[in-house]
Amino acid sequence: MAPSDDVRILVVCSANQCRSPLAAAALRAHAAERGLPVRVASAGVLAVPGSAATSSTIDAGRRRGLDLADHQSRRVDARLVAGADLVIGLERAHVRELVVLQPSSFPRTFTLRELARRAADVGPRAPDESMAQWLARAQAGRRPTDMLGTSPDDDVADPTVSRSVDHLTMAEELDRLADQVLGLLFPP
Repeated sequence: MAPSDDVRILVVCSANQCRSPLAAAALRAHAAERGLPVRVASAGVLAVPGSAATSSTIDAGRRRGLDLADHQSRRVDARLVAGADLVIGLERAHVRELVVLQPSSFPRTFTLRELARRAADVGPRAPDESMAQWLARAQAGRRPTDMLGTSPDDDVADPTVSRSVDHLTMAEELDRLADQVLGLLFPP
């Protein structure tokens, strides 16, 4: 597959120093293991450009076989969102921010947990099905108002601000969800 045919995935969290770098690294690792034509970038809605991943994030990534030592945060903008085939937020609030930046992105913008759940419901992408067609099936019946508020079903807790989850548990969840989503997007 030519580089122009790569699936471009953008993963977004708040500061781009913890959840989105880990999720992006997990997606990249699983895509590389399978030889998939995927390019993954990450950004944050409140990111201070050039900030490193937190030391706890780097450690959790290392324990999962992911190297985040060279990660540099960046702030999400409309151009990044427009250039992605799939946009993944780690919370509903991120999805809302992304859709404000690029209103046409709602059909291809999900939280990671929401996408994993909806994709499992509709099943794997068919061999002749485009990414946009598969995402349309996954988002059938979904409304922008579904992204209001917070939800433990959709939001991945941020260990840098919440004591309800630790970095390693969050990294394990992101790794599992990344593997699940790629398995449905690119079934064997």
